[in-house]
Amino acid sequence: MTALRQALKLPWIWSFIGAVAVWLATIAHTGGQGAGEIVTAALSFGCFTVIVGTGQMLVVTTGPGNVDLSIPATITLCGTVAMKIMDEQNGMIAIGIVAAFGAGAIVGVLNYALIRFLRIPPIIATLAMSFLVQSTAIAYNRGIRIKPPGLVDAFTTGDTAGIPWIAVLTALFSVAIWVLVSRSYYGRAISAIGQNARAAWLANIPVERFRLLTYVGSALMSAACGILLSGFSGGPALDMGAEYLLGSIAVVVIGGTSVAGGRASVPGIWGAALFMFLLVNMLNTFGASAGIRLILTGVIIIAVIAIAGGEEQR
Repeated sequence: MTALRQALKLPWIWSFIGAVAVWLATIAHTGGQGAGEIVTAALSFGCFTVIVGTGQMLVVTTGPGNVDLSIPATITLCGTVAMKIMDEQNGMIAIGIVAAFGAGAIVGVLNYALIRFLRIPPIIATLAMSFLVQSTAIAYNRGIRIKPPGLVDAFTTGDTAGIPWIAVLTALFSVAIWVLVSRSYYGRAISAIGQNARAAWLANIPVERFRLLTYVGSALMSAACGILLSGFSGGPALDMGAEYLLGSIAVVVIGGTSVAGGRASVPGIWGAALFMFLLVNMLNTFGASAGIRLILTGVIIIAVIAIAGGEEQR
């Protein structure tokens, strides 16, 4: 019982409990049909939210007010850049990936420049940048949907025994980020900055350097999502990043990362991403209308956040 109580105190455990609960409710309604397919779909679609949610988590960890609203536009731009340069040729995959990451890094640097040198609040700076980036994507895309190369398509849609290859890659990525956050100087530094930026500066931590790295890191993760999502969906679309604006923030909050900064939760990103997908899938299975789905989704998310944060609030 003691071990159970300790487990329930973990800030991210409730996201997994919520995911399992809605999955069980779904398969109970369908009589067990399609249980495995639902898990495979959740792993596939959840990966994209995990990737961008991890970038958002790093930004939020650096302190209150820090958020990256340019994620959707960066996904669109980098996915478009990658697919246009690849031009359906397997031999151009590496060049396309490098170009997409380069575009993402530029967006991250510009985000930080607006915040640091023009003293614009992060929420306004990244929102303004999103308009510029989205406009660039529209001009560069020209309404043309370019198919991904065969190898990219095969990797992003392939699976083994119901486990998507993209999920395996994302899991390895998550482990690397967990080690970075929990074991490295960078992870300890951004947590210290999030708890008290001035104290971190007095402790000789290069605060602004780490903030720059964090915004660039978030943009690079958006670029990775754009590449993979373009391959998964058969080519880039100008609205393909739209759902990740609030989605990237929701998984951070539900996953147990402190919105006040100073505490990151990598496992919680996975639990929250699976929970979000399975919740929408459950409501679709139950035949709920679009309006009812939105209302119930909001209510259930609030409930999970309240349960997970209740102990800390008391």
